[in-house]
Amino acid sequence: MLFIKTAKKWLFRLVLVAVLIYTFPYWKTPALNGLHFAKDTVVDLFTSNQPNENHPLTSNNTEKVTITTPESQTFSIANIELGHTKQAIEKQYGASQAEYQNEYGFSWSVYHQNYQNFFLVGYDADNQVQGLYTNQDLLSSTNGITFNETKATVREILGEPLEAIRKGLTNYLITSDGEYDVYHIDNSYITFFYDLHEGEKITAVQIIAEETELAKDNLYASSSSALQEGFERLLFDLTNATRAKRGLSILSWSEQAQVTGRKHSEDMSVNNYFDHTNLEGQSPFDRMSADNITYTLAGENLAYGQPSSIFAHQGLLNSEGHRKNILQPDFANLGIGVSFNNEDQPYFTELFYHE
Repeated sequence: MLFIKTAKKWLFRLVLVAVLIYTFPYWKTPALNGLHFAKDTVVDLFTSNQPNENHPLTSNNTEKVTITTPESQTFSIANIELGHTKQAIEKQYGASQAEYQNEYGFSWSVYHQNYQNFFLVGYDADNQVQGLYTNQDLLSSTNGITFNETKATVREILGEPLEAIRKGLTNYLITSDGEYDVYHIDNSYITFFYDLHEGEKITAVQIIAEETELAKDNLYASSSSALQEGFERLLFDLTNATRAKRGLSILSWSEQAQVTGRKHSEDMSVNNYFDHTNLEGQSPFDRMSADNITYTLAGENLAYGQPSSIFAHQGLLNSEGHRKNILQPDFANLGIGVSFNNEDQPYFTELFYHE
């Protein structure tokens, strides 16, 4: 396979990824809380459509979780419902593979087998489930909604989605541009994410207990080193879970690229700009080379302003250029760097490459 290392034609796209934009009712004029942009870069190289044979593939022999109808709620993920105990879940699935701090103040416990049967569970202080997420076919319901359904079917069954979530005196508008819908069901907020490139089918689901969602009284969580690392590592896992369900190779974590990505995210957040080319005129290629990262194929994704890695990943996946990087068969390594500006808005830099 021929790789042209000197090619530096970058494909730029500008996509507005609107997440939760808020207004203050009654006493303030509606105001846009930052632009939620995502940009992508795809290297103009000749690439194969086959997975990299020198990188481990996800196992096709992993036994899929047998899904049953929820017992007490409308929806479950991997047969888990809000209120279930950590003890019961670990009895069935064993200990989690990792734990990452999230924007709700608890940690996501990550469960998977080589990124198959991938799901997240958030526990409260009493080790009861307060949050769930999956981007694989682990959703069950009492009304027939599964990962095979489309946005049109979801809306036919559940009706029109929420336009806002009210928290105290603040009304948080939900402006998703059709990329996701939010519903208030069973004392929880359920977000259905749709794949705009695959017929608007459900591609991920997040369930958050009502009390947990309402307790989060800001769009962005307070920044911290734990949240920074949690956002980085969860975005990495989400990317691999997305690749795994399509039979693509699993990417290896790159600490070198993490450092490079963090520096660029910090530069953007401190100096208030958003671009692949920094203020010194350096491209992603230049920054990688300066940090001694060798590659024959590379790409960079940027996102800004999404309140979590989950929303950032789903927005990137719905942008054609970002999607090409996420699903590029020949990439082998990924490093992600996150930095927050003085308003706690996160900047995400993903660096993909093959040595």
